[in-house]
Amino acid sequence: MSQFLSTREVARFLNINEKMVYSLVSEKGLPASKVTGKWLFPKNLVEQWVETHTINYPKTPDSPSLSPAVLIIAGSNDLLLDRVIARYNTSFPGHIAVFGNLGSMGGLQALRQNQCHIASSHLLQEDGNEYNFDFVDEALELMPAVVNFCKREQGILVAKGNPKSISTIADFLHPGIRMRNRPLGTGTRLLLDQELRKAGITGADIDGYQDEVSRHLDVGLEILAGRADTGLGIHAVAGLLGLDFIPLRWERYDLMIFKDQFFKAHVQQFLGLMHEALFLKDAETLKGYDVRESGRMRYPDK
Repeated sequence: MSQFLSTREVARFLNINEKMVYSLVSEKGLPASKVTGKWLFPKNLVEQWVETHTINYPKTPDSPSLSPAVLIIAGSNDLLLDRVIARYNTSFPGHIAVFGNLGSMGGLQALRQNQCHIASSHLLQEDGNEYNFDFVDEALELMPAVVNFCKREQGILVAKGNPKSISTIADFLHPGIRMRNRPLGTGTRLLLDQELRKAGITGADIDGYQDEVSRHLDVGLEILAGRADTGLGIHAVAGLLGLDFIPLRWERYDLMIFKDQFFKAHVQQFLGLMHEALFLKDAETLKGYDVRESGRMRYPDK
């Protein structure tokens, strides 16, 4: 089969009618490009889109028990979270925290499969206001405890002095503008695709839309090295690398923990670090963080 599918072929692939395909493009971000008036669907991106939107993700029946000596966190990466993980590893001898950079949806899938203790996520819901709950409800059989880690500022990263005069996402379409993107399943990619749909822009029309890097920091490094002009990322990366930053929104970045793990000693030790003065100091040294609600339970709501 060709690497591109027609509307009829993608409808057959998804076992839906052709009219539903157009709805998925406009409402759910099904990857597509319009060429000479006809829609084409990159087969590999359609497969990724299906995987990202998996609801009944199977648990691994022989998943090993999670070790109390190793705290596993998986999901969306964050600079402040990196510092808390490093502090955990120096504060509790005999224990180690490790992070799996899987993106927000990947973290939820890892949590479902009992592959981590904590999943980190910042998935913006369709209402444009709330975060994570709809995605958690779809991805997990049981609702976990949801703890706020921070609020952080998301926006457009550009080189110092903004030499390409970028002010909005619509400017990504301008000739000579190259972007770097984040993978499907990340909260930043979800935000970008939602903003593109609101602006009536197709990702295929943007130079570099298909060029993905795994972390916020990698987007900034690509811009710093001159291999890209722009991309979405958190304000903290701009501050760390000396880039300019055009704000888009403040987002809520949460930690998800199943209730059978929540009261384990190593999980509580990690959560306790968010109430220490060093955590506040770390947040103050990075740009774009609001930690006034850090450690607050979002579900169950107190």
